[in-house]
Amino acid sequence: MPICFDLDGTLGTFSSGYLLLREALGELWGQAPTREELGRCSGSTDWEIVDELHRMRYETGLDEAGYGAYEAACVRRFRHVFAPGGEAAVAFRGVLEGMHWLATTRPVWLVSGNAPGLLAFKAEVLGIDPAIPRLGSLPRHDRSDLLRLARRGCPGPHLYFGDRPHDLAAARAAGMPFVGVGEQVPGAHPILGANAPATLVVEVATRHARAEASGS
Repeated sequence: MPICFDLDGTLGTFSSGYLLLREALGELWGQAPTREELGRCSGSTDWEIVDELHRMRYETGLDEAGYGAYEAACVRRFRHVFAPGGEAAVAFRGVLEGMHWLATTRPVWLVSGNAPGLLAFKAEVLGIDPAIPRLGSLPRHDRSDLLRLARRGCPGPHLYFGDRPHDLAAARAAGMPFVGVGEQVPGAHPILGANAPATLVVEVATRHARAEASGS
């Protein structure tokens, strides 16, 4: 039973994320994409967003080398901004602790729209156990594709914790039940606050597993 967790907004927050994305592309392309251009992007992963912006700018799709250059530039900017003494990430301690508890008894994955190198940096900052596998944004994969990769070869039931409508949409597309974190994904699914205690995170996941196992 893989339980998948998004990172940004689910396990913690990093301010200025989209600003740093634009600055990284400005470094590479000579001029940063505008907020309006970013707002026209429909994808939710780094590959999708940067590919859409590349098409707007150059009328051609992004390639792996270009994505790798973006990833490196973005990681450099995050490391600079979130260096000791600089800006600080906000960790959702209860959700993080609950994820770690769950990982002691069942498969847990970190599935994020961040480029893999950026995901690794953010996971390190939040103190996420390196033993928990993580899957970041891959070329020509949307978020639901990443969820399918994470659960491949692992029997259900499955579960995805996320905080935004695009997380819910990806869970539905991948055929996975969903738990919302925060107030931006209302619906009939379970919803936890960002300050939820670890015991509640574990309880929700355990209750779901039992319900799935019993077929109810």
